[in-house]
Amino acid sequence: MGRRWVFLLFCGLVACSSSETSAPSTTTTTTTTTTTVPKTCEPASGKDLKECDFSGANLEGADLHGANLLYANLEGADLTNAGLTGADLTGADLHGANLINANLLYANLEGAYLAGADLTDAKLDAANLTYAYLAGANLEGADLHGANLINANLLHANLEGADLTNAGLTGADLTGANLHGANLINANLLYANLEGAILVDADLTGANLTGADLHGANLINANLLYANLEGANLLGADLTGANLTGANLEGADLYGANLEGADLRATKLHGADLKGAILADAILAGANLKGANLKGAILAGANLVGADLRGANLTGANLEGADLRATKLHGADLTNANLKNTILP
Repeated sequence: MGRRWVFLLFCGLVACSSSETSAPSTTTTTTTTTTTVPKTCEPASGKDLKECDFSGANLEGADLHGANLLYANLEGADLTNAGLTGADLTGADLHGANLINANLLYANLEGAYLAGADLTDAKLDAANLTYAYLAGANLEGADLHGANLINANLLHANLEGADLTNAGLTGADLTGANLHGANLINANLLYANLEGAILVDADLTGANLTGADLHGANLINANLLYANLEGANLLGADLTGANLTGANLEGADLYGANLEGADLRATKLHGADLKGAILADAILAGANLKGANLKGAILAGANLVGADLRGANLTGANLEGADLRATKLHGADLTNANLKNTILP
């Protein structure tokens, strides 16, 4: 009995396999397997397609309205005639994608990458393209009425004939962009970069171009009726035949600009720099040129009837054959100006 007691005491301290102290037991192990269901990327309207890869896919005519395509890869995809109304394409990659005639009404394309994409005749009314990258994109004939393009990159983009009525383009980069015949009525281009842009025959009626950079831009026959160009940079710009009636160009830089035959009736040019500018045959009737710098400017044959040139610098200006009837010239500097055949007040 003594030995058995000692043995049992020992077994209480360590595990014993002796048949005297333990009975056989059965242990059941349950293994739980977690199955991850792969996300389906089958395109469909209203579907969550976040981060799906559709690069190079044929999605012609696909119905993707309201779909979540956040950060999706659509590089080189064919989305011709696709329905993307209200779709979320935030941060999506649409590099080189074909979006001809696609419907992107109210779509969110904030920060989307659309370099080289073809958006010919696409419907982008009220779409959000804030910070979108559209360098080299083709937006010919596209409808961007009321679209938000704040700080968008449209470097060398083709926007010929596009409708940008009431569009927000504050801070947008349109350097070298083609806006020939584009509709920019009441568009907001505050501090936008339009250096070297083509705006021939473009309609900018009532547009806000305050502080915009239009250095070297081509604005031949453009309509800038009542546009706001206060403090804008129009250095060397071509405004031949442009309509600037009632426009605000106060403090604008028009050094060396070509305004031949332009209509500047009742235009505000107070303090503007028109040094060396070409204003031959321009209509400046009733214009405010108070304190403007017109040194060396060519005003031959210009109509300045009733214009305000008080304190203006007309040193060396060519006013041959110009009409200055009822013009206010108090304090104006006409040193070495050419006044041959000029009709003076």
